Amino acid sequence: MQPIHMEEVQKALNRFTNQDVYLHLETTNGAYASHHNEGFFAAGAYIRNGRIRFSRAKIAGKGPYRVGLKLDFGWVYAEGLTDWEVTDTEQLLLAGHDYEGKLAVALQLSYEPF
Repeated sequence: MQPIHMEEVQKALNRFTNQDVYLHLETTNGAYASHHNEGFFAAGAYIRNGRIRFSRAKIAGKGPYRVGLKLDFGWVYAEGLTDWEVTDTEQLLLAGHDYEGKLAVALQLSYEPF
């Protein structure tokens, strides 16, 4: 993955508009490791292979970045994004890593299921 370049990510997001695509969206603040500190409140969200169609996509911010996808009846939104790549199978992978390099958020789009 490489650091987000807004203009390039916007172009990649635009390629998915007005099509049925698969979404992977995940957030975590250490939910997998909360057993190390019982006083730590872990929270997260996860959806994989949710099929969506969005009419508009927008990346914003000064880093870390946020991305919004406009659905017919609402929005999909991810904040804290720092890195990105497009795979050889045309999947768009966006991730947010914390200051220790740990994954905090992931938003991924694909024409095929993950």
